[in-house]
Amino acid sequence: MTDPGPVSYLKGLDYSVVQQCMHCGLCLPTCPTYDATKVERHSPRGRISLMRAIADDRLEAGRVFADEMYFCLGCLACMTACPAGVNYAELFENARAEVEARNLLSSPKRKVIRAFAIRWLFMDLDRLKLLGRVMRLYQQLGLQALLRGSGALKLLPKRLRELEAMTPEIQSGFTEDLVSPLTPARGRRRFRVAMLAGCAQDLIFSDTNRDTVEVLAHNGCEVFTPANQFCCGSLHAHNGELELARDLARKMIRQFPPAQFDAIITNAGGCGSHLKHYRKLLADDPAMRAEAELWDRKVKDIHEWLAEIGVRPPSNSQPAQVVTYHESCHLAHGQKITAQPRQVLKLIPNLKVVELPESNWCCGSAGIYNLVQPEMAGALLDRKLAHIRATGANIVATGNPGCLLQLINGAKQQGWKLRVAHPISLLAEAYRAEG
Repeated sequence: MTDPGPVSYLKGLDYSVVQQCMHCGLCLPTCPTYDATKVERHSPRGRISLMRAIADDRLEAGRVFADEMYFCLGCLACMTACPAGVNYAELFENARAEVEARNLLSSPKRKVIRAFAIRWLFMDLDRLKLLGRVMRLYQQLGLQALLRGSGALKLLPKRLRELEAMTPEIQSGFTEDLVSPLTPARGRRRFRVAMLAGCAQDLIFSDTNRDTVEVLAHNGCEVFTPANQFCCGSLHAHNGELELARDLARKMIRQFPPAQFDAIITNAGGCGSHLKHYRKLLADDPAMRAEAELWDRKVKDIHEWLAEIGVRPPSNSQPAQVVTYHESCHLAHGQKITAQPRQVLKLIPNLKVVELPESNWCCGSAGIYNLVQPEMAGALLDRKLAHIRATGANIVATGNPGCLLQLINGAKQQGWKLRVAHPISLLAEAYRAEG
């Protein structure tokens, strides 16, 4: 028998998804990679044309196609602009799965990195926390500062020096150290919710998780935050590992049975966009399909949930501050949540909100894009920081850990003492000021 070869994800898609693009070009001005290059294949329209050609058997998937799919940020700005409602998120994930199934970018180095990070480290967050503890010890003992001050890093290749400079500061405690498994509502309990701690979020911004739980409690929510949570699978789905993403989706649903909660809360824009599509991801799993559908209805971004239930405004005035708001791509374009974070910020006494030019333009983080496409990511970061400077704000708020870290690192590189914070952390501080 003839070997049928690797599975084709694009040919297996519902063809209505593949052919929906009408080539109008309204997405082009919103695409950061097309804006920077003016090359058609670097646009959503060009990429969809490549995907459709493969689905139609008019083109064999090759290296050019693979490089193009990983040059795409996956920011989904094209979905906001598209009048035809093209589901670019689904196309994008299946195109990258096609690349991985066919090993189009395979190399020994890449295989090792993906096997370690995607297939091992993020499949069990105990492993990630172990790495986090090692990094935390390295930082707290002063070894990182010693190494940086010694000049030894100058011996490394330029790219390794750049990556070392991006090393995040690991929090002194993870979410399970800062938050009880069950946090009671303050006052009358109105809702019972589950809180998702995330993976990178748990290591780098566990204080944001604590702030989120506090804000929920202040607004009448009993909050369930178990230890030993799983990665939501967003990293895997966005990097061509759909089967691993399905495995993690099943684990998440089993750990947080959606029927037991009024809402399942996420405070990470990129994760939330993925978490709300478990029904589609598990459509071919009859044992999980019904629960996945209920799960999608119960998952709420924290800003979205607060807007639904009504937020209690903080009562005490604080020192005057000026904040601007950068929109996480997947929060704005993936989840269509744009007004709610601004509403949260405007509730905080003495906090002036200044609108950010190009607020929904990608900052260059885009998951792991800043690691694999540093030149484009760096250009986008510089553009974003220039707009933030122009506002005169001393704080920039954003609702995604990748964006938070990207902006923190960018400001540090420029020697700029800019505070970068999650909107919910600013609200939590205002509640604490009440005493």
